[in-house]
Amino acid sequence: MNDEKQMITIDGKEYDYDELENNEQYLVNQIRDLNTKVAQAQFGIDQLRAAQDAFTKMLISSVQSQDEEAEDAAATA
Repeated sequence: MNDEKQMITIDGKEYDYDELENNEQYLVNQIRDLNTKVAQAQFGIDQLRAAQDAFTKMLISSVQSQDEEAEDAAATA
């Protein structure tokens, strides 16, 4: 078992988690959970932006290819 104290830093001052009041520990746990959720949400946003970029590039490539085909057809006509 880990005998190391859990220290919480608030405004530059360290506090022992076990010495905080129950409501303070609850708030620390809420903040930790929210930090995890924010990190997970950012991870998801990064994935969505990468997918959005890939689809945008595919669309641009497709449109440019059609433009080139149309220009080639017009030049040979």
